[in-house]
Amino acid sequence: MKDHINTNELSKTLSGRIIYLVGMMGSGKSKTGPYLAKSLGYRFVDQDDVIEQVAKLSIAEIFQDEGESSFREIETQVLKEIGQRHSLVVATGGGVVTCIENWGILHQGIVIWVNPIRERLIERLKADADTRPLLGRENLIASLDKLMNDRHRYYSESDLNISVDQETPEEVAQLILQALKAKLKNSQG
Repeated sequence: MKDHINTNELSKTLSGRIIYLVGMMGSGKSKTGPYLAKSLGYRFVDQDDVIEQVAKLSIAEIFQDEGESSFREIETQVLKEIGQRHSLVVATGGGVVTCIENWGILHQGIVIWVNPIRERLIERLKADADTRPLLGRENLIASLDKLMNDRHRYYSESDLNISVDQETPEEVAQLILQALKAKLKNSQG
């Protein structure tokens, strides 16, 4: 899988367009993003971290204290600010795709769906279910399945779909680089 990719050439072709990583919570966006950013000579931004800095609350606290709709408003405002920049890899929150307004921002960059197999998501989310406000602790799998079903149509609007099984975040970044290179080559030729 270590197919050498000329990332300098790829970075030039991208011309500073933002790379948005979308996908379910626990899909590995925040772990993969730094590897991808480093390879491209981009900076990495975790949207949820920015939201927590702006709100001065954790994501779970925003959901608990102010509700999901308030969280989504903050999320959209932060996305708008991030969208003003360039040369970024952005790990978005799992639900960012559910707001139509956000797609206007996302599609100014390149949207990549990090799409792990269901079993991998369950394994990861069981470890940190307490920090995931949209997952029911008693019925995590049913909650996850419902969210995945509800969001699939949104994620499928992405420019690229990267299926993930047991790959490490670094390997996922390499898969993304290969897919980006192929996509950009096809769109130019």
